[in-house]
Amino acid sequence: MNARPFFIVSSGRSGTAMLHKALSGLSDVEMYHEYMVHIVQPLAIKRYHGLIGAKETLEILDQTHAAAARYSKAASWGDSSNKLSWLIPELAQLMPDAKFVHLVRDGRKVASSYFHKLGQECYDDRSTAILRAHVEDGEPAPPPEKKYWWPLPPSELDQFGRIAWHWAEVNRVIFESLTDVAPERQMFVRLEDLLASPSPARSLFAFLGLPWRDEHFAVFARPHNVNRPEDTPLTDEQRATFDHVAAPMMERLGYADRDEYVVNY
Repeated sequence: MNARPFFIVSSGRSGTAMLHKALSGLSDVEMYHEYMVHIVQPLAIKRYHGLIGAKETLEILDQTHAAAARYSKAASWGDSSNKLSWLIPELAQLMPDAKFVHLVRDGRKVASSYFHKLGQECYDDRSTAILRAHVEDGEPAPPPEKKYWWPLPPSELDQFGRIAWHWAEVNRVIFESLTDVAPERQMFVRLEDLLASPSPARSLFAFLGLPWRDEHFAVFARPHNVNRPEDTPLTDEQRATFDHVAAPMMERLGYADRDEYVVNY
C-alpha cells in the first residue's frame, strides 16, 4: 500500500467528525469521515448479526478501504467512522500495518446527542422493526439508508434505551476486537481528555506518526458535527434507563463516578 492506514473507531457522537477535521487539515494525510458509508454501514450490521461471512466481508473491504489506501498519493490514509467499529478483525487482517484509535465519550452525552439530534436516523420504531424482520424472519433487506442499519438491541427497549444499549455494545465489541490487535497498533482516547489540554492530542498525533503543532489544539476547542447547538441533560427516566443498560460500560470506561457535564456551544 502507498499510504499507512489508520481508523478512528467509536460509538459515534464522540468526536469522530472533530478528529476528521483536525487530521484532514494536515499535509500528506488523506482523511475521511464515514468513508463509503452506504456500503460499510449495512456491511457492518450484517457482519455483526452473522448474515455475511468473513470472506465476503474481507472482499468488500479490500475493494473499498484497502483499495483507497493502496492508491492514495498521501503518506497516511484514515477513516474516522463508528461504522468500522464492527469490522475491526477484518480491517486488522486485511491491513496488517493499520492502526486503531478507540475514541470514547461519556455515554450519557452520546445517548442524549443521538436521541435529540439524530433521532430520525437511528433506532426509530419503524426502521428498527423493519431490520428486525429482515434479520430474524428473513424479510427483504431495507435500502442502505442509515436509519435502518443499527445492531438490534433487546426488543423490550424503547428508542432511547436502544441508543443507550448501542453505546455500551459498540464499546464492548471494540474492546473485544482489539484484544487480538498488537498493543503498538492501538490507542485508547477519551474525548473529554482531548478537549482539556494539548497533551493527549499531541500523543495521538505521535501514535499516528503525524507532525504536531501547538495551533492544532484550536480544532479541539469547540464541538463539531452539531446540527443544533444545544445540550440536553438526561431526564430522571432516561438516566434510569441508561443506568439499567449501560452502567457496567460506564464503570469500565471510567465515567461512573463523574457527574454529567454540560457542553458549552
